[in-house]
Amino acid sequence: MRVLLVTDSYWPEIRSASKLMVDLAEELKSRGHDVIVMTTWPKYNLDANLNLSSFKTDEVTSGIRVIRVKSLPLHNSGYLVRGIAQLLLPIIFIYKLITHEIRVEAAIVYSPPLPLAFVGIWCKKNRAKFILNLQDLFPQNAVDLAIMRNKWLVKFFFLMEKYCYSCADSITVHSNGNAHNIRRRYPRLINKIEIIHNWIEIAHESSQYGYIDYRLKFGITRKYIAVFAGVIGPSQGLEIILGVAEALRYRNDLLFLIVGEGTDKQKLIDLKKTMNLDNVQFENFVSSENYPNLLKICSIGLVCLSSKNKTPVVPGKILGYMAASLPIASFLHNESDGHQIIADAKCGVTASSSDVDDCISKFELLMLKANEFQLIGKNGFEYASKHFDKRVCIDKIEVLLE
Repeated sequence: MRVLLVTDSYWPEIRSASKLMVDLAEELKSRGHDVIVMTTWPKYNLDANLNLSSFKTDEVTSGIRVIRVKSLPLHNSGYLVRGIAQLLLPIIFIYKLITHEIRVEAAIVYSPPLPLAFVGIWCKKNRAKFILNLQDLFPQNAVDLAIMRNKWLVKFFFLMEKYCYSCADSITVHSNGNAHNIRRRYPRLINKIEIIHNWIEIAHESSQYGYIDYRLKFGITRKYIAVFAGVIGPSQGLEIILGVAEALRYRNDLLFLIVGEGTDKQKLIDLKKTMNLDNVQFENFVSSENYPNLLKICSIGLVCLSSKNKTPVVPGKILGYMAASLPIASFLHNESDGHQIIADAKCGVTASSSDVDDCISKFELLMLKANEFQLIGKNGFEYASKHFDKRVCIDKIEVLLE
């Protein structure tokens, strides 16, 4: 089957979205499908050593055709510019499909951004199956974070959501909470909704790609390292981690390592200086190939989402930490299904990001079990292997394609 994957993020960008789409593309290709990826030109969260001049707007990589288009800024920009960019992007994608005379039998669209669903709708009008993969519920998340306040704009995007959902042949979500929210809001769509967990390539996360000692590279001498690796933005609310670090400054053997880029990074660096925290260290993104090497030196995986979030989103980095056998300390909004996953897996501690004192006490509780870190990490690895293995999850997507 000829399958189109539509996403605003793909390799070499270092994001959970790009990793998921690369995994999906490669796995579908290995199963005999003809895969085309429609995405944007790589611009954000890149390895500093990457040579962008080696990339083309239309090329075949590992047997997968990747078409990249340049667009207005989709990240690290003002909300108005970002909104216009998201509305224009599906128009550019559809134009490329028409000019390249591309016809497919199925389209899988990664959302957000929600407007990309119109590419799937266009494909459906040309007799292709349209699967909408929802990672977060837009515009609800934008309303919750106070990013979108204009009532007419909110109404416009909710109407867009309703239309896009109704056009999709299948809607996949990665947690029970997200499925419940959509079923409650759109009861007529119940039969379209499928719960397919985000996946992790267990073998990849466990393997070694030219070992790099990040302790040596980053000049780290403390025994225990608690790492947050990912996008540093308002949705993450990483001030919580700095608050926990401040409370645990008495632990001379503990370092909080924050690795990544984002709109809030400089603000957090300035806050660290104001708080005079010598147990917090910031570093730039590492490549996806070297990410397992980074986790090898770490003792705890940190997950954080602002309490302003209200949708049941599960951060993808939870799965990465599980695959790396790292104990997890999660500070999430109350509605996140991540709390239940960590509790079921018995792979760490979890606290409400609205209660900094609870976050501190839960983290201290985890540190008291330092001699059990190996066992706690093993619990997460075994749970991920059973529930989130790539092949198990993509089997379900392939059923929807057929």
